[in-house]
Amino acid sequence: MPDLLAQRVSGFGTSIFSEITTLALRHGAVNLGQGFPDFAGPDFVKQAAAAAIAADLNQYAPSPGLLRLRQAVAAQWQRDYGRAVDPQTEVTVTSGATEALCDLMLALLDPGDRALIFEPSYDAYVPDIVMAGATPQLVRLHPPDWQFDPQELRAAFAQRPKLILVNTPHNPTGKVFSRAELELIAALCQEYGVLAISDEVYDRMLYDDAVHVSLALLPGMWDRTLTLNSAGKTFSVTGWKIGYAVGAASLNHALRQAHQWVTFASATPFQEATAVALELAATNGYYDQLHAEYDARRLLMYTLLERAGLPTLPVQGSYFITADISALGFADANAFCRFLTSEIGVAAIPTSAFYTNMDGVPALARFCFAKKHETLEAAGQRLQRLVANQHSE
Repeated sequence: MPDLLAQRVSGFGTSIFSEITTLALRHGAVNLGQGFPDFAGPDFVKQAAAAAIAADLNQYAPSPGLLRLRQAVAAQWQRDYGRAVDPQTEVTVTSGATEALCDLMLALLDPGDRALIFEPSYDAYVPDIVMAGATPQLVRLHPPDWQFDPQELRAAFAQRPKLILVNTPHNPTGKVFSRAELELIAALCQEYGVLAISDEVYDRMLYDDAVHVSLALLPGMWDRTLTLNSAGKTFSVTGWKIGYAVGAASLNHALRQAHQWVTFASATPFQEATAVALELAATNGYYDQLHAEYDARRLLMYTLLERAGLPTLPVQGSYFITADISALGFADANAFCRFLTSEIGVAAIPTSAFYTNMDGVPALARFCFAKKHETLEAAGQRLQRLVANQHSE
């Protein structure tokens, strides 16, 4: 029988995410690898979904999204940023931000085009670019603070990419791009005529003195930037798969050209519930509560990792924290994470999984702290076995 796989997917293979999840299930490990909460979303959000289903909002939504949700997103931008957004032409609802990413690569990239990304990067970026027939162009972020080299970035722009993907707060590192960094990206985008996709799904999860700056709002960037966000991340309902894109009408039109043939529309009751959630969260204190609860989890995870002899890198945003495992004597981070899952009983993801260029990849592991406190404490107890293991050698 001939090979069934098309070339565009034949090189992907089985991801380390699937491998670690399978290992975690087999060994009963506390899973801090998967990037989603193990706790319930807020009652007011769930009640809105139940009400929408009971009200028979169960048929197809318009392909660009329910108007009420697009209006709620536009109102949020006006409220938070002072930016007037047209809900008819400048907001599109997708089945999670991940669908929007794939749609945009299909809509904007032709074979032979280049798309610039910072790595390590969210794992969907490179496959989406490859499936569109384009070439990923990589600029390295350097630990511990995950800075990039401005000259390397300028040299990458000089190769004339069609677009750049920016993720802030950043998965997997927890970096929040500074205003100065984003201003440099904005200047280069305008100098070289490059579009920008700004993935901002963790924008409500900021710590210490970190400030989120939306790339689209910098001078000259609105017409060339599309900003992605996710109700799943903001309201801890990742299974709803409700994402949305905000930006110039021309970029939303491009997104919709692909979206209409990929999913056509996203789940109607969850769109309605997300609209209600955005409306209520503007006044009910939810965002302050979200910040306080995630910051407490971050600090707990930091303490548990440090106690286990796993030094951590700075984290300014998102719900991930990175540990340095270079001193533990493992061949690489993959070997460490397999050992950690099968022998210690805690699952984490090797940060190397987020790289395409493997030269000089640091020995790091990513832990997700979007978990109940008791889940994190259970993981912390098991991580103490690492200390005992080191003392016994």
